[in-house]
Amino acid sequence: MLTLHTAPCVRRFWDGEPIADGGVAVDGDRIAAVGPLQDLRERFPGARVRQWPGTLGPALVHEGPLPDAPSPRERVHEVLKRGGGAVTAEHVTDPELRAAAGRAGVAVLGGVRPVAIAETARADLAVFTEDGRCVATVLGGRLVHRRA
Repeated sequence: MLTLHTAPCVRRFWDGEPIADGGVAVDGDRIAAVGPLQDLRERFPGARVRQWPGTLGPALVHEGPLPDAPSPRERVHEVLKRGGGAVTAEHVTDPELRAAAGRAGVAVLGGVRPVAIAETARADLAVFTEDGRCVATVLGGRLVHRRA
């Protein structure tokens, strides 16, 4: 199902120019389009709409060891709660931790890389409030973390 993830501010790159009242169209696990919300509503009239507060941008690459938690699943969830969509391989050498990352859809990378929202790329998104709290993380088009 096609979903429009919308926010008062959308950024293709975290240090790039913002798109006011923007959105990201997600079709399955891929980004179909990004731009002003009005344009996306016209282009995708039957899409489900998810409205988020704050700024919507690409999911982050978690640098460094995964946060401490009682289980591998909870350690990965801590990354998701921080807007992370990828971790570096050097910090997930434990097979159980790597398996938990895979089940959650967290990418395991050879190193840190820039993140961006680009058409046809995997739909890995994060939404942050003005005070820096992550309110949602979407990986491969699936909502994997949502703060109530």
